[in-house]
Amino acid sequence: MALQFSETVRNAELDAIETAIGTAPILEIRSGAPPANCAAADSGTVLATLTLPSDFMAAAAAGAKAKLGTWEDASADATGTAGHFRLKNSAGTVCHMQGTVTITAGGGDMEVDNTSFAAGQQFTVTTFTLTAGNA
Repeated sequence: MALQFSETVRNAELDAIETAIGTAPILEIRSGAPPANCAAADSGTVLATLTLPSDFMAAAAAGAKAKLGTWEDASADATGTAGHFRLKNSAGTVCHMQGTVTITAGGGDMEVDNTSFAAGQQFTVTTFTLTAGNA
């Protein structure tokens, strides 16, 4: 039998992720596929860099935790096609999380309103939710 956790434990696990990442983390949207893991060197071109708010995720509920507020950038850094993201500490030096980026309803780990970035273009992260397993 697979391990099963209560909703309380799953919510605590998700809230601990935000605490470990810290306040005002840096979100980088990058081109190409993500590196093998968070410890690996950055890959692709940085298309956009956002400093997220201190409280960037809503409190976990029902074993899920969603982005809090609006995550958008008024001016993308470079031109290219978004492929992955890296969520780093507030100094931008340590990757704590990474995943795929797709268009809204595209099924990526993070979804944006448009994956074709042009330097100077505004874009919005439309969906980002963490879900704890072992329900």
